[in-house]
Amino acid sequence: MAETVLFGILGGMTFLAKILMAGLPNIEPVSLLVMLFAVTFGRKALYPIYVYVLLEFVLYGVNLWSINYLYIWLILAAAARLLRGMTHPLGWALLSGVFGLFFGLLCAPLYGFTGGWAFAVSWWISGIPYDLAHCAGNFLLALALFGPLRKLLNRLYQGIVRR
Repeated sequence: MAETVLFGILGGMTFLAKILMAGLPNIEPVSLLVMLFAVTFGRKALYPIYVYVLLEFVLYGVNLWSINYLYIWLILAAAARLLRGMTHPLGWALLSGVFGLFFGLLCAPLYGFTGGWAFAVSWWISGIPYDLAHCAGNFLLALALFGPLRKLLNRLYQGIVRR
């Protein structure tokens, strides 16, 4: 029961954190939190991730861009889970930065499916400046916060699991 509540709260906090940073173009804490959830909770990371996605759908509706959220966060979570033994903050910053840099490219297949490959490529290329900002924001957030937040989340989760 406590675990369910924790996942709901973390998904809601992820959504709130993104909204609070919405004024900064493509600079968001979601990537950092998805990595932390994957490393801390393993497969159960899907719960807070999809609480976040559901809240996106509820507030903004289901649109073409939002459908990407059904798979895009899984890619980052899987990569983080595979690298969970990594301890150096620079490694996590690089993973997060690379994900931000390739975010548009990872979303392009859906646009290719719905609008054709010319549309997907033009959409991706026109978004590269935003992907660069996404890369820089993700890199800096992960570099500064991944280590301390990983320790905090591990302590919190271990306290809940032991009950």
